[in-house]
Amino acid sequence: MHTVWKGAISFGLVHVPVKMFSATEDKDISMRYIHKECGSPLTYVRKCPVCDKEVEWEEIGKGYEYEKGRFVMFEKEELDQLTEQGNKNITILDFVNLTDIDPIYFQKTYYLSPDQTGANPYSLLLNAMKDTGKIGIAQISIRSKSSLAAIRVLEGCLAIETIFYPDEIRPVSQVPNLPGTTAVNEKELSMAKMLIEQLSTEFDPEKYTDEYRARLLDLISHKVAGEEVKIAPAKPQTNVVDLMAALQASIEAVKPIVTDPGPSPGRKRAARKTVAPAKAASGEASPPQPKRKPSARKTSKT
Repeated sequence: MHTVWKGAISFGLVHVPVKMFSATEDKDISMRYIHKECGSPLTYVRKCPVCDKEVEWEEIGKGYEYEKGRFVMFEKEELDQLTEQGNKNITILDFVNLTDIDPIYFQKTYYLSPDQTGANPYSLLLNAMKDTGKIGIAQISIRSKSSLAAIRVLEGCLAIETIFYPDEIRPVSQVPNLPGTTAVNEKELSMAKMLIEQLSTEFDPEKYTDEYRARLLDLISHKVAGEEVKIAPAKPQTNVVDLMAALQASIEAVKPIVTDPGPSPGRKRAARKTVAPAKAASGEASPPQPKRKPSARKTSKT
C-alpha cells in the first residue's frame, strides 16, 4: 500500500506515531472521450480565453470569486498556513459510541499502522478502544483540507474515517416533494413489515457485486475479441517551435542552386548551332549546308 499521510494520534498526553493508507479503491471502469471521426482520444487543455493560449501549471494560481469576474488571489504559502500542514497530528477530542453517528456523516476510510517506535502506544490505544467499545472523534488535515474524523477498531487495526462537519450536511427540509403526514392502510403496513422480516439477514458484503461493471467488462472483452477496435492515428510529429525554421528550409530546398543571369553572346551562338539537330530529331529536314572550299594553305602542300 502507498502511504498517503504520516503523523501521530494524540489523546491526552499519549502520542502514537502512525502511517495512513487508503482502505478503499475506486474500481469504476474509466472511459476516454474519443473523436468519432478519427478515433483519437481527446485531451484536456488549460486555455486562457483572453490570452487565447494554453497555460502551463507554473502560471496558474488560486483565487476566490467574491463577485462576478472579480477575484482575490492566494499564494500557496498562505493556504498552507491556514491548513496547518506543519501540524501532523490527529487530535482526539472526544470518545463516543459508534451508533451515535449517522452514516450520512461518513466520507472515506483509511487504515492506520504504527510508525517507527509507535507499536506499544498503538497497541495500547487499540485495546483500550476495543475493550470500552468507544470510537474517537478527532480533527485531521489531509491534502489541504481540514476534516473531522472517527477512529475505530477494525479487525485488529485502527481505522480512521473522515466525516463531514454539521454545516456540510444539507437539511432534509430542502428536499422537494416529501409526503406529509398521511394515513397508512394498516393491512398494507402489516404486509410490508412481514416482507421486511422475510428479507432480513446478517450483512455479508461478499454476496454483493457490481453487476454493471461485470456486464461492461464482458462487453469490452467481446468487442476486443470481435476486433471492434478503433485505432487512434499517429500524431503528426510537428514541432510548433521549429515551424518557421521548417518553412524556411522548405523554401530553400526548392530554390535553384545557382541563379542563371541569362545567356551570354557566346552562349547565344552555341544555342543557334544546336537548333538544327534538335529539329532533325523532331523529324524536320534541315537546310543543305554549303560545302567549304579547300584553303590555299592546304592546296600549296599538295
